[in-house]
Amino acid sequence: MFKNEELEINLGPQHPSTHGVLRVKLRLDGETIVKCTPVIGYLHRGVEKICENKTFFQGQVWTDRMDYVASVSNNLGWAESVEKLFGIQVPRRAHYIRTMMTELNRISSHLLWLGTHALDIGAMTVFLYAFREREEILNCFESFCGARLTTTAFRIGGLREDIPPGFIKQVQAFQDRFLNCIDEYETLLTENRIWKKRTIGIAPIQADQCIAFGVTGPVLRAAGVNYDVRKAFPYAAYAEMDFDVPTRTEADTYARYLVRLEEFRQSHRIIQQCIDGLPEGNVMAKIPKVLKSEVNEIYHPIEAPKGELGYYLVGEKGSQNPYRFHVRGPSFVNLQALPQMTEGRLLADVIAAIGTLDVVLGEVDR
Repeated sequence: MFKNEELEINLGPQHPSTHGVLRVKLRLDGETIVKCTPVIGYLHRGVEKICENKTFFQGQVWTDRMDYVASVSNNLGWAESVEKLFGIQVPRRAHYIRTMMTELNRISSHLLWLGTHALDIGAMTVFLYAFREREEILNCFESFCGARLTTTAFRIGGLREDIPPGFIKQVQAFQDRFLNCIDEYETLLTENRIWKKRTIGIAPIQADQCIAFGVTGPVLRAAGVNYDVRKAFPYAAYAEMDFDVPTRTEADTYARYLVRLEEFRQSHRIIQQCIDGLPEGNVMAKIPKVLKSEVNEIYHPIEAPKGELGYYLVGEKGSQNPYRFHVRGPSFVNLQALPQMTEGRLLADVIAAIGTLDVVLGEVDR
């Protein structure tokens, strides 16, 4: 009658709070998690192998399909990696436009994270507010390149064409109201006692554990580590931008929420600098219609919304395709910290932990 048995359950892969087809095997003692095992592979599409059988130009479009919430960042990583492999110099105006678009994408990615994370925990209103602003950014993307989600925004060597008439005015209209929107999110959540009870002290992971797992992005910075690829290894126009890297030391779900909120403000600051200092000139370098590589290899990291997104490319002499293409996806690397964050804690905290990691399964199962 009083015997104690452990129970094994599956959270996902068909579950709205796993943010995609993630299966989490949980062994429970009551409501306490004894063991947590993420199971991946339900969305595998072989993007890396496909790109090895496509030309360098054709590979660009496949990068959209990894982290489809941050396709502009994926596009930038691929374009800059190929440019690094071939030594292509991109015009300064193109760098500024790329930086502006990538920061808009960072905001839109964080807005989706904020809305869905709050919805998972039980705050519905924030979802509606966050998606209101996200729609404005997607409208800007549509004006820029005709697409809203899988954008293929950039080209190797720069941009397909210059920004359209009225685009800067459209972005500026978003800029003029967005800081007030951040204040609205804070009014709804930051001092909300239910939100704080569901996030403070929940799913902690300390700096040394983050480093051991290879965790990057807001999760690492919320543990007190001031590491951001935009500062450590500047790319695009970030070397010319004045911005801060938000950090916290509490290393819990609430700290990660505060870090991402401050990243909203820093991205807003960078976008404004891009608008105010946008240089004149061409947006496309002069490059051959066919790119044939020498034997060479490069690794190029960028700071995606979820952390360090790195592209490893190996060229093959005389080939139009990469010999090897590998992606260091931050969602994939960060996900391995989930057991550390949840074991010994309550079942309800798994939802908060998955949300605070902000994984996209297209990037995990690339």
